[in-house]
Amino acid sequence: MTLYTDRTVAPGERLKPPAELRPDNAGAAPTPPAQADVAVIGAGVIGLSIAWRLAGRGLSVAVFDRAEAGSGTSYAATGMLAAAAEHEPGGEELLALTLDSQRQWLDFRTSLEADANATIDYRDEGTLVVALGRDEVERLRFHHEQQRRAGLNTSWLNGMEVRRIEPGLRASVAAGISCPDDHQVDPRRVVPALASAFVRRGGFLIQGHPVTSLDMTGGRVSGVLTPTRLCRARTVIAATGAWSNDGVLPPTLDIPMRPLKGQALALRTNRQTGAPRHVIWTEQIHLAPKGDGQLIVGSTMEDAGFNPAITAGGVLALLEGVHRALPSSEEMEIEAVWSGFRPTTDDDAPIIGESGIPGLLLATGHHRNGILLAPVTATAIEQLIMDAATSGAASQFGLARFQRDSTTMAQIAGARR
Repeated sequence: MTLYTDRTVAPGERLKPPAELRPDNAGAAPTPPAQADVAVIGAGVIGLSIAWRLAGRGLSVAVFDRAEAGSGTSYAATGMLAAAAEHEPGGEELLALTLDSQRQWLDFRTSLEADANATIDYRDEGTLVVALGRDEVERLRFHHEQQRRAGLNTSWLNGMEVRRIEPGLRASVAAGISCPDDHQVDPRRVVPALASAFVRRGGFLIQGHPVTSLDMTGGRVSGVLTPTRLCRARTVIAATGAWSNDGVLPPTLDIPMRPLKGQALALRTNRQTGAPRHVIWTEQIHLAPKGDGQLIVGSTMEDAGFNPAITAGGVLALLEGVHRALPSSEEMEIEAVWSGFRPTTDDDAPIIGESGIPGLLLATGHHRNGILLAPVTATAIEQLIMDAATSGAASQFGLARFQRDSTTMAQIAGARR
């Protein structure tokens, strides 16, 4: 592989969207409004999706981000919509949520591209989960059996069938699972498209402008405070991801959240190297080919706090993983290496809905599924604000579930004493 070309960004710097799509060209508001119906903290894919939908319902919405839209976690993401590939034992409730959101993505994409007048590189070739050696086949069969029991649309492939679909994979590939409904998008196009669509609907996007605290009136959240002014709002939505416990929200609000670090890299494919058509999952990595010729390789899973360092071990794991799967990667240029932080709750599932504090809603903790879960999260919050209730799978993912679990454990402990 080749490092440092005229397209290479500095190690640790993430890929950026095309210049013509960047959010700072989207007509962002320079200063906060004095008042809005809804204030959203966090301009990642979750916060912007919610804001765009609410603005479409005729509400005045202001979105605040301490940096550039998407710069927290969204631009570090791969963009997989992988409800089937991600399914794990015991995750039936989460699967219902991811499938609901996956079904919403087609309409979400159509509306977003129309509102933004931009494409988001939605690719529907599907996903292949592969066993690169015979020693991995039994584990892959177990995974497929779990998918089959859950009623997912997947099929088993032998090694020859996998190679027929993706001839660039290593010849030793032994088996695979085809997940045709697991599509992908490019986050570096989705975020600026959301920002543009939101502003076109009359929204206020305030970047580089942190929320320092919440305004409280009579025990109710009534707005957000920034370094320059107070923005009053009937409803405040915290879409703050891995930074949900950074001191902005009330200290009485116990959000069981931690950052899980991931390192990833981007390779440049060309006519000689070729590129896979599908998203490829192995036991070590995943590969996501983008429409512009980039191949995203991700991603490590590290419990390292907010340490953004690019490490030799992380990069080595990624390079070994892609070389083991795709021999032609030896000739691909390395264009970028970066890290990000997944907002991860105690059960790896999101928190969507009431906070227990009047006027404050939560939309956070999406772990590695923020892109996938954007439509269903936006729908749920929209329902809460417009109809005062959430229906469907999202109704099971409120903050109260952790409080119920804590109460149950305390009762069990008390019974044992």
